[in-house]
Amino acid sequence: MIEERPARPGSSVEGRVVTVDGGVASPRFDRVATEEPLEIRLRAGEGARTVAITMRTPGNDFELAAGFLFTEGVLARASDVRAISYCLDGSVAEDQQYNVVNVDVVAGTLPALDALERHFTTTSACGVCGRSQLESLEARGIEPIGDDGSTIAARMTVELPERLRAAQGVFEKTGGLHAAGLFSLDGELIAVREDVGRHNALDKLIGWALLQKRLPLERHVLLVSGRTSYEIVQKALVARIPIVCGVSAPSSLAVDVARRFNMTLAGFIRGPRFNVYAGEKRLGVS
Repeated sequence: MIEERPARPGSSVEGRVVTVDGGVASPRFDRVATEEPLEIRLRAGEGARTVAITMRTPGNDFELAAGFLFTEGVLARASDVRAISYCLDGSVAEDQQYNVVNVDVVAGTLPALDALERHFTTTSACGVCGRSQLESLEARGIEPIGDDGSTIAARMTVELPERLRAAQGVFEKTGGLHAAGLFSLDGELIAVREDVGRHNALDKLIGWALLQKRLPLERHVLLVSGRTSYEIVQKALVARIPIVCGVSAPSSLAVDVARRFNMTLAGFIRGPRFNVYAGEKRLGVS
């Protein structure tokens, strides 16, 4: 139903660069991460609508589309999806066909997308956005994470960044990608996805879990390679991931979400140290 053809172009491209070392310039070839637009189209019955366009690294495009639609509340479960495909029917230019993904849903009509539209018209300059974002999560019926005894040892937490880094295949080639990794409570890396956008990397990861029918992701740990924004924590909350860690710092709204919804949020994992901003009990510290 959702077999994905190889994405075109690839996840990295080779080009000529000039390396300067000690004032000496040396031409050579190097690889850089690919960045291309992805248009996500939702189709139901006779209706079709573009719901998002994002700049992404090609690869795992179907997971990206599914994860995005799930975390934004358009899809509720894997069974909502009839099929996912590239747009290869000639309605778009041939060189863009692998940059357009069609998501066919089981429902006969397109779902209401008002909430999705409002999400993408808000900006960081809007003074009421923080409170409204929190209220919108509650309005969707999203409840706080339960206390099920999920914990990960502090000594294990500090090992996660190196385990994630070792699994980043495209980063190894290009040095220019974010990653989102899903771990078990004993530190086993279950899945990792990479992208030029950290939100896309997480959508790919959650989309994988959705299509593999592994949701909800209770008793798991998420690690992201960059800073932890509101969007990252919100997406983790929808997927029911109780513990979110970041190599860098969280935003204030990310901390607010974590505290409001009983999540654990850690950041600045550097060597043996890290900061805990919410839910320290799941990390065995107090």
